[in-house]
Amino acid sequence: MATFELYRRSAIGMCLTETLDEMVQNGTLTPELAIQVLVQFDKSMAEALETQVKSKISIKGHLHTYRFCDNVWTFILQDALFKYEESQENVGRVKIVACDSKLLTQ
Repeated sequence: MATFELYRRSAIGMCLTETLDEMVQNGTLTPELAIQVLVQFDKSMAEALETQVKSKISIKGHLHTYRFCDNVWTFILQDALFKYEESQENVGRVKIVACDSKLLTQ
């Protein structure tokens, strides 16, 4: 089964990884079980985003770089404008990573 490690670089993903590393070093957890926990974390995050997030946002900006590798798109935008309902936010530089969530269930 293919799995994406998209959420591991988020704040919660990094804290989980650090905690699992400590538990493996202390002998509380086996490395195999720690890996299973991380894989389940990725699946749970993808499922939660798919089923619980109903908001939509529009993004406009200058496309600086794009790449497609291993079924994952990466976009880097400069001077991006995020519009949500009646509010908007300008961001100097943003990196967007996107993949097909259906690939997680194969």
